[in-house]
Amino acid sequence: MGRIWEKYLDERDLINYSTSGFGENYGVGNNPALIIVDVTYGFTGEEAEKIEESIKKYPASCGVVSWEAIKHIQALLRTARDVKIPIYYTIIEGYKNHSNDRVAIKGKIFDHPSLLEGEKGTMVVDEIKPVPGEIVLSKKKPSAFFGTPLLTHLITDKIDSVIVVGCTTSGCIRSTVVDAFSYNYKVIVPEECVFDRSITSHAINLFDIQQKYGDVVSTEKVISDLKLLQNKVKVNC
Repeated sequence: MGRIWEKYLDERDLINYSTSGFGENYGVGNNPALIIVDVTYGFTGEEAEKIEESIKKYPASCGVVSWEAIKHIQALLRTARDVKIPIYYTIIEGYKNHSNDRVAIKGKIFDHPSLLEGEKGTMVVDEIKPVPGEIVLSKKKPSAFFGTPLLTHLITDKIDSVIVVGCTTSGCIRSTVVDAFSYNYKVIVPEECVFDRSITSHAINLFDIQQKYGDVVSTEKVISDLKLLQNKVKVNC
């Protein structure tokens, strides 16, 4: 079965990238962490409805595709908790008080009342809400690393690889992946666990991530790799 991005690319592009040696996979490291990026009501809406309806209440919503991804994130999250790897969440909150600072993207979307600090649009959806011991980091820019203590947590936990899920593929996921790669972490992106409001942007950014910054693989493979890692730890104990 082909990759999601293939129909958007010229055949020459696919040949040139593969011939040049791009797209190698590194796999999950020995001490991975899960980073769940911005899976909040502001990006998902409160139910699985068409994006045209969802953006009436939450202008940053990705609509139905977010709820499809949430199902896969739930499965991955269960495994991550079972194997006891560190789990981090990020949320984006617009400033409650007046500010000239831009939040997350160009424009004034995050000035919307539903997306301000403490409002429902900034809360992680109930289906994957954090449990005690899991860290939630508030951010104002795309990357989970920018302006947050995420890196210090990863260093403290001796993390060597990160599994990045959430939204949007072309924005906060991509910037988080690039920063993680820049800090020398192996990066894994479970394809079904990330989403975007644009299928074209979603596909092309997954292609770029796979070629240059991380492993874009199935959620099933990531779950399998985590279970194998747990078994390996048990054998070595």
